[in-house]
Amino acid sequence: MNKKYEPLFTPWKIGKCKIKNRIVMCPMGGTSLFGWMEKHHFDKDAANLFMDIAKHDVGLIIPGIAPIRNIMGGQWLYKAKGAFKELAEYMKEFHKTGAKMFIQLTAGFGRSFTIPEAFASMARNKFVATLIKPIIDFSRLTASPSKLPSRWCPGYTTREITKKEIEEMVDAFAKTAKMLQDAGVDGVEIHAVHEGYLLDQFTHEYTNHRTDEYGGSFENRYRFATDIVKAIKQACGKDFPVSLRYSVVSKTKGFNEGALPGEKFKEVGRDMKESEKAIKYLEDAGYDMFDADNGTYDAWYWAHPPSYMPINCNLKDVEHIKEFTKMPVVCAGRMEPDAAANAIKNGKIDAMGVARQFLADPHWVTKLKEERPEDILPCICCHNGCFPMAHYKGVSCDVSMADSKGMARCALNPLVMQKGKYEIIKTTSPKRIAVVGGGVGGMEVARIATLRGHKVVIYEKTDHLGGVFVPAASFPFKEKDRMLIKWYEKQIKDLNIEVRFNTEVKNIRSLDADEIVIATGAKARTLGTRGFEKTMEALDYLNGKPVGDDVVIIGGGLTGCEIAYDLFLKGKRPVIVEMQNDLMAVPGLCLANSSYLRDFFKLKEVPVYLESAVTEVKDGSVIIRDKNGNKREVKADNVISCVGYIPAPIAKEDKNVHIIGDALKVGNLRTVVWGAWEVAEKL
Repeated sequence: MNKKYEPLFTPWKIGKCKIKNRIVMCPMGGTSLFGWMEKHHFDKDAANLFMDIAKHDVGLIIPGIAPIRNIMGGQWLYKAKGAFKELAEYMKEFHKTGAKMFIQLTAGFGRSFTIPEAFASMARNKFVATLIKPIIDFSRLTASPSKLPSRWCPGYTTREITKKEIEEMVDAFAKTAKMLQDAGVDGVEIHAVHEGYLLDQFTHEYTNHRTDEYGGSFENRYRFATDIVKAIKQACGKDFPVSLRYSVVSKTKGFNEGALPGEKFKEVGRDMKESEKAIKYLEDAGYDMFDADNGTYDAWYWAHPPSYMPINCNLKDVEHIKEFTKMPVVCAGRMEPDAAANAIKNGKIDAMGVARQFLADPHWVTKLKEERPEDILPCICCHNGCFPMAHYKGVSCDVSMADSKGMARCALNPLVMQKGKYEIIKTTSPKRIAVVGGGVGGMEVARIATLRGHKVVIYEKTDHLGGVFVPAASFPFKEKDRMLIKWYEKQIKDLNIEVRFNTEVKNIRSLDADEIVIATGAKARTLGTRGFEKTMEALDYLNGKPVGDDVVIIGGGLTGCEIAYDLFLKGKRPVIVEMQNDLMAVPGLCLANSSYLRDFFKLKEVPVYLESAVTEVKDGSVIIRDKNGNKREVKADNVISCVGYIPAPIAKEDKNVHIIGDALKVGNLRTVVWGAWEVAEKL
């Protein structure tokens, strides 16, 4: 093992619970051992994932939030006695790995509950909401400290949770924790004075307007969280560890408005001064560890950092807050082993918190210990699989019910939490497979087909692998994407997959193969706009074509917004023109990612013309027309077209011809990778 990582692999304690190393798998929604939106049960997919991770050198695993009441049906978790019986048997095997486990229990979501668009009209309609209440009770799920606007559902106002409901929940926490203790679980984590969830909403003045003993003063606002730990300690004894998921600073300017790194702003949530007082107060109440980062759902990119956020984005604040508590503190948020090891060595934090990297590669800790970092499949912070909760103007949570029920999947690793649907099964009849196109889709289908026992040849018309993902990864903030390309290149090399570079296939019937996979991607869409021939295609810019200072971008999807972001960081003056009523108005793009860019453009006053179109591209300017027909001329040294792509397969599907990725249907990295698996499994 590299000496610089040794601090990560030293033992530590939470109370009297000894943990073998300082790497913590942080909780993620969808990885509950008791299921997510289903009736409470022992979830074998989650259990298998945690067992695999535990066998690969993690110190502490904290499964994702287990609601103390079912999302669907509303039954109390402590009544699911069969699930606890199965858990007890599981813990006997789990502990043989040497890892420890804390179960995270949640009080709920309050205004942060993600109401899918399919349910939004039902939630708003009191009559319909009453009819479906026995199945899904939106009034209970969204109940908040006070009447508040939903973070997700426009026009929906949450109700104030009652004192009786609070008392019932405190009692349920204690009963559930005791059952977990009896099942052999090492501790519990309370969710959460963190990320703007229900307990956190109680602590913030902007979301807590109560006049009873749970509102008003500092002590009252933190009472719900302290009542819970006191009840658990009474039920389980003072030595049973209780961790708290904790946001050091809210980084929030107001409802639906976060604060960017380095921004000067007035905090409406928990500022550092209050946090210094709060962490000591929570420690005194009985909490034994703080699992910390920053943010709220209004500033979601702090708790779920996209690639635009700095590496180790929460470390400085977490290091500061550790000075105000005697309890161990874990730091999460794009944490890198180098920085974490150094901070632990210097006593700045106690452990490194990592979440989504465990979905991309459950074995990454072992690979780090074995000095094989190049074999770690990197998390690229896309949230396409683990948290595809999209939100934009006029829409609630634009997510399919399948994705809402099945969070904590990974865009790059379909095996996670989907056993049975995606598996690498050795073939009994090896075939010769030709893959036309060496982009991500082509490499992935070649990789899986080879692991299954087929002989694969990749035909790539350029001199390198990666396809359009190479220029897409050229942004300075896409360092993880560049790592992914290198990972794929190494996989192709290690598996001895033949690649024929500089070979453009025009007639697939000339290929000597039993099965042919077309992975030729997509081509840029064009418009009939006057002067459109003067525009630059997005890939031209990404490939390094120079631009002037004033740049108009036609299209405010993710590509257009990332280009505008990059241009601004380079000192240029971008302008975005988008026909829809919001930027990045697409399903599958996590709000944590899109809200960062929207907040950035707002803060930096980047001109954005919504519900508008470029009607003419001239030499040095463009004509923009809004929805009311008003026109304006905007200076433009260059115009970049980001109006989307259309599939570009070189052949049609046949019984032995398969089309994958953007050549079949333009999507995102998840659709490309998962589609490649679906084809490779059938070859």
